[in-house]
Amino acid sequence: MKIYIKGRNLRLTRPLKEYAEEKIGHVTHYLDNILEAHVTLRTEREQQIVDVVLNLKHYLIKAEERSADMYASIDLVRDRLEQQIRKYKTRHWRHHTKTNGAAPSGRSRAKPDAEDIEESDKELRIVRSKRIGVAPMTAQDAAHQMDLLGHDFFIFLNDETGALNVLYKRRGGNLGLIEPVS
Repeated sequence: MKIYIKGRNLRLTRPLKEYAEEKIGHVTHYLDNILEAHVTLRTEREQQIVDVVLNLKHYLIKAEERSADMYASIDLVRDRLEQQIRKYKTRHWRHHTKTNGAAPSGRSRAKPDAEDIEESDKELRIVRSKRIGVAPMTAQDAAHQMDLLGHDFFIFLNDETGALNVLYKRRGGNLGLIEPVS
């Protein structure tokens, strides 16, 4: 696996780069078909942020972690990548055992732990369903309504476009708007 490391808003020192290469390179023990890893180390205010994108043949695994210390952020992002790799392998293994009865050649044939399967099931289970009335309003009105309700997202019918939109809170307190493309 090739590891590309770049720094943004910080000076990338040799020890920091070597530490990141060692920790991110360790994920190949869990999954051997990773083509490359793109690691971005950056600082924002007092936060030390590490973004990692693992490029597999037909799949991307992304993780981001932040803390007050860059080395701690690297450790946290590696742990997050391990979780996502376990989830990927569980889903991948299940898919191929349902269709073929065996794992495909060239892939890891290790059966996932029962704990991994239970964890994957929990994440995909719909535990509550709710019906809501969608009112036409502007994005600004929707932002005020979302704030009044104290929710992290809000679904509304956009007055200007007539399309269903989703307004959501982003990290840092800003808002994002999802609009469908026709």
